[in-house]
Amino acid sequence: MEGRDRRVAVTGIGVVAPCGIGVDDFWNGLLGPGIRAGRSVTIADWDPAPWYASAKEARRADRFEQFATAAASEAFESAGGVEGIGVDPARFGTIFATGVGGLGSLEEQIQVRLERGERRVSPFLVPMMMPNAGGAAISMRYGLQGPNETVCTACAAGTHAIGNAARAIVWGRCDAVVTGGSEAAATATSIAAFSNMTAISSSGTSRPFDVGRDGFVMGEGGAVLILEEWEHANARGATILAEVVGAASNADAHHITAPSPGGAGVTVCMRLALDDAGLAPDDISQINAHGTSTPLNDAAEAEAVRKVFGEDGPPVTSIKGVTGHALGAAGALEAAAVILSMRHRLIPPTANTTDVDLGIDVVAGEPREWEPGPTMSNNFGFGGHNGSIILSPAG
Repeated sequence: MEGRDRRVAVTGIGVVAPCGIGVDDFWNGLLGPGIRAGRSVTIADWDPAPWYASAKEARRADRFEQFATAAASEAFESAGGVEGIGVDPARFGTIFATGVGGLGSLEEQIQVRLERGERRVSPFLVPMMMPNAGGAAISMRYGLQGPNETVCTACAAGTHAIGNAARAIVWGRCDAVVTGGSEAAATATSIAAFSNMTAISSSGTSRPFDVGRDGFVMGEGGAVLILEEWEHANARGATILAEVVGAASNADAHHITAPSPGGAGVTVCMRLALDDAGLAPDDISQINAHGTSTPLNDAAEAEAVRKVFGEDGPPVTSIKGVTGHALGAAGALEAAAVILSMRHRLIPPTANTTDVDLGIDVVAGEPREWEPGPTMSNNFGFGGHNGSIILSPAG
């Protein structure tokens, strides 16, 4: 990454997703059948109790915060714990993401006010609904006193958070950062709104890049990465899972929901990420696409991929046919998928996708064996937000 001569290692990872809780189950889920669940897919029988000291503490956290807490626990454990990481708390940051925040708690308490009066609205609603609650909970739980920031750039938020976290290390502000994103926005009102704007699949199937795509299926979940300054991680003997080598962010400045024509903004964003990493298009060996299964967005992203990488570009996959579209957590879940793809030397297939006519090499049907190399992960959000990061195998 451009800036000071400091590299960024990924040393911990944690995941909570509809296709699996925990890194191993998440990976197995990515190789499984796609979702055909209707308008949303959620984590069945979710129980936050294992990650909280009491049921009361868990009840005072919105579902999206619970996902953040659970994913952070696994990530810190895999990295060796706060003590094992051994960074000055003042130089250990928390840069986290969400697209919506505690929408479930807000919707629930609106109903309480309407049915039982304003005196019955919970005094805990404010800390439960605020978008920064996930990152704040992680910072307080682990005593992290560095920058504590929340990125809220719709569906690009998770990718933006990871990029910003990496730069905090490259630029010397932090020696370690916990980053990622969480989301739990599949509420009745949210689903109705997305459906009425025709963003959600009417067939109930997410099929990214397929000719039959007709909208996304709402997902939920969270993923957390532990980033460390490379030399520090190496000196303490940490297992380095991957390296963040580039990131970029820009804006379409075109329309509140539709992508810019021909994927113009996305094209620039991917090129900026390549420049930041000091890589050429031919160096990229996989693209984990935004790939939401919406007609306009998939077409724009595919056109942008062709412009940047040519007609014989790298293999492309989208995991949203399995995870659904988790909005602000999508980029974090997909970064986790990229790292696991490197570990297992497989590219997970784009579930439910069978017929692609967009001129890109979409991995579909079965996982594809793969020699790990630099991988780009894209996410784009309402408001014209674009984000790309590039992860490389350790070393």
